[in-house]
Amino acid sequence: MTHGHPATDGLVGDGLNSRMLTEVVRLHGALRAAGLPLDLPGIEALRVGRDHIIEQLEDYIIPRLTEVEAPLLVVVGGSTGAGKSTLVNTLVQERVTTPGILRPTTRSPVLVHHPEDGRWFGQDRLLPDLKRVHQSTNDQSAIQLVASANVPRGLALLDAPDVDSVDERNRELAAQLLAAADLWLFVTSAARYSDQVPWEHLKVAVDRNTAVALVLGRTPAEDVATVSVHLARMMAARGLKDSPLFSVAQGEVSEEGLLPASYGADIRGWLQALAADSAARRDVVGQTVAGAVRTVTRKAFPLADATAAQVEAVGELLASADAVYDAAQTELLSASTDGTLLRGDLLARWQEFVGSGELVRSLDAKVGFVRERLVNAIKGKPQQAERVAAAIELAFEALAVDRADQASATASAAWATTGHGAALLEATTDDLRRAGRGLRSRAGQDARGWHEELQEFVRHEAGDARTSARFLAVGVRGLSVTLAVVALAGPTPSGQAAESVRLGHGLLETVLGRAAADRLIDQARGTLARRLAGLMVAERGRYLAPAAQWQLKPDAADQLRQAARRVDDLRFAAAKKGTGGHL
Repeated sequence: MTHGHPATDGLVGDGLNSRMLTEVVRLHGALRAAGLPLDLPGIEALRVGRDHIIEQLEDYIIPRLTEVEAPLLVVVGGSTGAGKSTLVNTLVQERVTTPGILRPTTRSPVLVHHPEDGRWFGQDRLLPDLKRVHQSTNDQSAIQLVASANVPRGLALLDAPDVDSVDERNRELAAQLLAAADLWLFVTSAARYSDQVPWEHLKVAVDRNTAVALVLGRTPAEDVATVSVHLARMMAARGLKDSPLFSVAQGEVSEEGLLPASYGADIRGWLQALAADSAARRDVVGQTVAGAVRTVTRKAFPLADATAAQVEAVGELLASADAVYDAAQTELLSASTDGTLLRGDLLARWQEFVGSGELVRSLDAKVGFVRERLVNAIKGKPQQAERVAAAIELAFEALAVDRADQASATASAAWATTGHGAALLEATTDDLRRAGRGLRSRAGQDARGWHEELQEFVRHEAGDARTSARFLAVGVRGLSVTLAVVALAGPTPSGQAAESVRLGHGLLETVLGRAAADRLIDQARGTLARRLAGLMVAERGRYLAPAAQWQLKPDAADQLRQAARRVDDLRFAAAKKGTGGHL
């Protein structure tokens, strides 16, 4: 039953078992955390493989390590029409499962155990995803438990569906049950023993180092010797030379679904001897558990690599979005302080406010003429200042939305060049091809917030000058919109706006002084840059959402590798203890 790998008892029955259980549970958690959501090349096979080893851990390895003294589970599986159910009934010497000529026969698996062993097969133990029933059923999500005193204590028989069933769910269930076995009792027939599908399953058993015995059933008595020789040769060629081979000749089946007792006597005697020998049972369990653990850890490392590739792929997508938004943010900040905004309605409203220099000249007038000239100069200015502020807000919104739209289009187009990037774009309800729906509103709020900051700057910088005639003539609002326009124009204004910006700069210097005016302009540009950068950070963050929903943890691959390594180290330690270093 060892397929060229010596049996080991090092994983069961001692302190290593407890440590192995702890590390296997951690490995299970690492596999769960190592999701493979992105449709990268070759990913489907890796997903299937991941699901299979998680099932192997949940259905067999963890329950078996948790309950090392549980009865030896012998899964009777194999080819369609080989007589598995009839064999189980014959071995138990009573009808516990339903044989028949209609295919498929067994849909819901039947587990037969000694009455005093029932506690080992509760819902929270072996095959936890299959509900337990105590009556015959065709429910493929259930397992029927049958207690029989004819089954020796320490051993249970499980009648499984055909591995080559015409029913896909039956085939899946058969594979799941075989993966949960301590020992396979694999049944074939003269008509089926050379079929490809059963040998594919047996190859899995060899690869896992699962304990296996073969039964040649439903074979005419005169052909048993010839077919057995050929089957034995095939077994030897495929790594099963040490596995027992039994034969059950074709015979008359009673109304109870049993062959004559003598037909299964050698198998029954072998199983009874195995049940009675705790050391032999431990060897079988140790061999199969060790093989299953070896298979799981071997397959975990490619999954870790695949997980790392997933994280890297998402990282590349996010890096491409970052590059786009870095450039967009740079362009936005440049456009906000190079005079780009000083055109159209904003420029017209600003020029109305400064009145071709009339306001500045009135503030520079001789003291004797100040009162008269100020009165004339400030007529209508508060309303004009409000119109300038409104125009700045609209220009601010339009610039932010325009740059964000361009960035979204560029970033989403880059993502769409890959299948997984396109999938991420489709997976979110947010349309990443354009600016966020709330951006214009947020930009307007930031524009108004900026104005409020500028007014506070003006109040703070003016100090005692707030009571002067010049300050009162223009007011906080007038000075704050002037400060905003000068900040938006940049250090070297040009074109149509150049003269009016120069007048605005002069207005600030006249009312507040040159040094104070320069400080305010620097502060205004700094806080503007901060607000615009914040808007682009929020836009950039929209690209994090579709990636984050897959919950790809950056360290998931390393965690999986480390967990698999720890389990493998314990397996080698067990192998060294149990077999002199060979497993």
